[in-house]
Amino acid sequence: MTESFADSTLSPALWQAAHGVNVPEDPWPGFARRERRHRRTRLIRAAVAVAVGAALVGVQTNVVPLPRWAPGIAVAAAPAALLDAPPRGALAGDQAWLDALRARISTDPSMSTDTALGGWNPDGIWEVGDRDRIRLLYGSDQPGHRVALVAVPLRFGLLTKEALVWYMGPAGAGAQQMHYAGHSEGVDSPVMTLMRAGPDRGGFAVVVGPAESTVMISGDPRYTPAGTLEYQDLARADGSGVGFAVLPPAPLRNEPVVRVSRGDHVLYQGGLGGGPYAAIDPTGPELDALLTAARRGARGTPLNDANLRSFVGSALLDSRLPPAGTTVRVRWSGSEHGQAAALLTVQPAGGGVIAYAMHGDDRTGWWTDLRLLLPAEGADQRPIGWRIRADNSTRTPTDQVRVIAPPDAARVTVTVGGAPPATVTLDASNAGTTRIPPDQPATLTAYSTDGSVLGTTPLPPVEAIMSGLPGDSPATRVTP
Repeated sequence: MTESFADSTLSPALWQAAHGVNVPEDPWPGFARRERRHRRTRLIRAAVAVAVGAALVGVQTNVVPLPRWAPGIAVAAAPAALLDAPPRGALAGDQAWLDALRARISTDPSMSTDTALGGWNPDGIWEVGDRDRIRLLYGSDQPGHRVALVAVPLRFGLLTKEALVWYMGPAGAGAQQMHYAGHSEGVDSPVMTLMRAGPDRGGFAVVVGPAESTVMISGDPRYTPAGTLEYQDLARADGSGVGFAVLPPAPLRNEPVVRVSRGDHVLYQGGLGGGPYAAIDPTGPELDALLTAARRGARGTPLNDANLRSFVGSALLDSRLPPAGTTVRVRWSGSEHGQAAALLTVQPAGGGVIAYAMHGDDRTGWWTDLRLLLPAEGADQRPIGWRIRADNSTRTPTDQVRVIAPPDAARVTVTVGGAPPATVTLDASNAGTTRIPPDQPATLTAYSTDGSVLGTTPLPPVEAIMSGLPGDSPATRVTP
């Protein structure tokens, strides 16, 4: 290709082709306009999100009030057995008094606890919700007192729950005279209890259970000579499922026990709490006298004073018997898992006999292995056995059974199910061990030197939970 050809032929053609191409304008201004528009949109969205988030935080921390009609998220509910029951007590029909109490509960902080109903929350506290949903469950005048149990709705932002709250005041008190007396937010127990006791004058206890239930408030227990347990029922019915008891001046000798049942089914059983109660003085002269008498006729390795004092004190506390008028006997003492162990009996004057098997020490704690109420007649002639539990945190019952023969026994046999009786080997203290499968019932029989039967005792099942008194359940008594 020659230079003249490029200049004369190609240059005009290329120039004409390039001149026909439409070159666009600079694109940057359009891009900048679109980016500014997108940025404004993002800022608006972010501002809306921040505003919504701030509003939710304000609502949740109770800074921004939520309308009472607004629904919430229920995180807990009081027992339906109480909430679904109709209002009970003489105050249930006093609408003016109820309205005044509702108004005060919803506006007066003194009607709450020291730390607010529902407890503190890192971001705020629960507040009383819709006043119209405050409901009276029970209200009545009792000697010297006006008592009310109220269901109070609580709200913490979007979260809601209900608390059952006790209020009390003098007899005939107006709403302004009522004050907070306790509350519960539990969802498990269908029973609410309130107890007040003082040293100058008698107190009271009130128990509210489900409708159509029976309430018993027991005083001191009575262990009958026949080997049964009877309660002194202090409760007076105040409508269906409500019991009220007048208590003597404090300190009370024992903690009252509440039992709420429907027919043969026990819905609740437990102590009332409160107090104060008369304590057993572990170094007092009455306990010293008991220990001296308890050692007479004891067999096995003697217990030191501290261990015996712990065992006897625990037995008296568990049986709710006072030292005065109670007889204690150590039937056997030795060791269990390298710790002090003993079988002892306690007997109130004119009552049945309660056998306790215990072991332990101050370092690892004290354990009760057996509680068994026996008829008074022939109690000293009965062989007594209990399952040895594993030495671990679960204390699982094993197939090993400790057997203690009565003093006059020449031999003891064990009968497991339908098998023939097997002789239990006894040591010099008339104690022995045998093996019985954990799921098998068994009977122990003691014989005298002439072959006659001294006494028989069934091997009791292991108590899973030692909540009641000895003799309160079939596992802790031999009398049907």
